Amino acid sequence: MKTYITGLFVAIAIVVTGCDSGQNSSRRPEDKHEHTEGDGHDHDHDHDHDHDHEKEGESTDEIAFSREQAKLVGLMTETVSPGTFYQTVKTSGRIQAPQGSEVAVVATSNGIVSFANPSVTDGAAVNAGRPVAVISAKKLLEGDPAVKAKIAYETALKEYRRAEDLVKDRIISAKDFEQTKLRYETAKTTYEAQASDVTDSGVSVASPVSGYIKNRWVAQGEYVSVGQPIVTVSQNKRLQLRAEVSENNFKALKHIRSANFKPAYDDTVYKLSDLNGRLLSYGKSSGDQDFYIPVTFEFDNTGDIIPGAFTEVYLLSGPQENVISVPVASVTEEQGLNFVYLQLDEEGYKKQEVTLGQNNGERVQILSGLKEGDEVVVKGVYQVKLAATSSIMPEGHSHAH
Repeated sequence: MKTYITGLFVAIAIVVTGCDSGQNSSRRPEDKHEHTEGDGHDHDHDHDHDHDHEKEGESTDEIAFSREQAKLVGLMTETVSPGTFYQTVKTSGRIQAPQGSEVAVVATSNGIVSFANPSVTDGAAVNAGRPVAVISAKKLLEGDPAVKAKIAYETALKEYRRAEDLVKDRIISAKDFEQTKLRYETAKTTYEAQASDVTDSGVSVASPVSGYIKNRWVAQGEYVSVGQPIVTVSQNKRLQLRAEVSENNFKALKHIRSANFKPAYDDTVYKLSDLNGRLLSYGKSSGDQDFYIPVTFEFDNTGDIIPGAFTEVYLLSGPQENVISVPVASVTEEQGLNFVYLQLDEEGYKKQEVTLGQNNGERVQILSGLKEGDEVVVKGVYQVKLAATSSIMPEGHSHAH
């Protein structure tokens, strides 16, 4: 009986031990699964948290620029619309005065120059018939030519009148009389040439045309001789634009009818179509010393254009239709890429990359990046660009808060 009881306890212990082992074995996968699910939940939570932070710290494309700021800088936009754009050949050239529009004012007597306005300089306006300078030789050893011419004339006049009486009485020969008459006429011509210009200060020298002084060749108080240039006066009514075109563009020259140009001293782009301009001629061959063909235009001078100035020239040929273009001033450049700024709403703007085509000095062709109806900023571009730079948020900004 005792043996039976002992065996029973051993069997019960084995069964209990097996059950515990089975329960433990079945619990491990569950525990592992629960742990895995717990890990996955924590991982997703961390991912969402990081993603939310990325959204908070991410900078948008929209640029904030208030209506007050826009009004302050005079911001203006232009609605993109396809239109006519002329094919362009960009080159360089020079402004020059047409032949016959410049007059050299020369000294009519020997002496010291004294300008009517001692501070007169290049660019000063002059009027026809008004004195530019006075030449005086009163204090020179050789004497005043005007005074000497007057004395010579009066002496020759007396000799001529006496010779008229003598030749009548045949006291002198006809040959001697003719020589006396010649001396008189020469003295008279010399005197009368200066008589109307002689003043108490000396011989006055006037400009025969109205215009402006292009060059002043002598200084105040300088000695000059008869015929020496004092100043050059340009009428400045019509000017010429001479462009130098590469031989590579020779075939395009026959289609060119007008041009735009921008002088080196000015940011203004002038259009010959606004200046009553016209094409005069273009060369049929290049020069001996270079490989450029001259193209010459003539136009009215508005008073802001300086003859002799170098300039950028945009030769305009055949028209292209349905071309999108924007003002040159609306385009900015950064690291070799070109951008414009679009207005999205009253206080929202966007930086837009564009691909440029031909440039006529005033407008530039847009090959890609814009569509009809876009509102492009054409004035106040620099201020919007600054606003775009200042609105960029540093990385990790939201994490700091």
